[in-house]
Order: sequence, then C-alpha cells, then structure tokens
Amino acid sequence: MTDTTTQRLRKGTRAWHEALEATGFATAMLAGTLPLDRYVGQLAAYRVVLRALETELARATCPSVGSVWSPDLRKLPLVERDLCHFAGLGTTPAPCPAAERFAAEIRRTAALEPRELLGFLYVLEGSTLGALFLLRYVTRAYRLTDGNGVSYYGSGDRARWAAFAERLDRALGEGAVQDRVLAAAERAYRHVALISAELSAGLNSPAAEPV
Repeated sequence: MTDTTTQRLRKGTRAWHEALEATGFATAMLAGTLPLDRYVGQLAAYRVVLRALETELARATCPSVGSVWSPDLRKLPLVERDLCHFAGLGTTPAPCPAAERFAAEIRRTAALEPRELLGFLYVLEGSTLGALFLLRYVTRAYRLTDGNGVSYYGSGDRARWAAFAERLDRALGEGAVQDRVLAAAERAYRHVALISAELSAGLNSPAAEPV
C-alpha cells in the first residue's frame, strides 16, 4: 500500500525531529532551566519565519497551495501576542540570523516552486502539536498565568491538524511532487535546527543533525 503524503513526510523527517529533541534548548526546557530570554528568543525567531511563510502562502496562486492553506492555520498573531506580553515585562530578544536566513529561503522558494512551501508549513504546523506537550513545562518554569505568554505554545489542535493533513494528502498525489515537498520539509528542519543551535549556545547542546 502506497504511503500518503503526510505518512511520507512523517517517516522522512523522523530523524530530524528526534535530533531536535536532544538539543540543549529542548533538554533545558524539559528540565525547567531554560533562560527566559531563550524562550522569548524562539518566539521572536518564529515571528520572522511565520511572517514570511504566511505572507507567501496567502499570496500564492498555485492551486495546490490554495487547496491546503487556510487562515485558521495562521500563527503569527499568536506569536505577536506572546512577544507583546514579554516586552511589557522588559524582556526583549536578540536578533536571530538563522531565522532571517530561513525567511529568505521561504521567499526564494515561493518565487521558484510555491508547492514546496507546503513542506515548510508541514513542519511548522506540526511543531505546534509538540508545543502542546511542552506547554506545562513552560507555564511552570516562567510562572505564566491566564494564558499570558503561551498563546503560540497552546495553539496546537489535533482536529485542525487532521483536516490539514487530509487536504495535504489530496493536493499532493504525484510521487515527484511529494519528493519535492519532502525535500522542502527536510530543509525546513535544517533551518529550525540552526535556530535551535543559536538558542542553545552555552547550554551544552549537541548539534541537531539526524543520525
């Protein structure tokens, strides 16, 4: 039986996912020792990436992208809300060059082969499911209450994910197209790993590379 697009994406990126779970950033978050500025730094990095990705997805004229992308997948407003909360507390993140490089690749991809944007979207939408697992660690570590500062981490939704996966499977039935989207998802993971490496500096983290 032939795998669906999402099954291929899940299997093809599993090693990247496991590598990211072993970084200093991830292990410190689970231990409750991640400095607040690193958590806010991740949100700021994702703001850069999501601004580029959501802009390009919304303006794409490719039918495949149009059949998968939906406004309910937007995460930028949630990240903005979290960053506004922390700015009010005096926590401002440092720039993240790795995020800017990811955003630049998103814009290049949109110009050359917009269907590959769906590989990036697969990775970033899927990450919100993992963030749901981490939500309690973040809330406890930074003593966050009333949902303040965790709009993004609390945004995962399994029903929304299932609907997204179904649309993705319908839109990308050709093997050659699936190959390109899988390659794009792997590139997305590599960029996320570089962001994680910047945020893991000084935390005794291994490089986030699949083995």
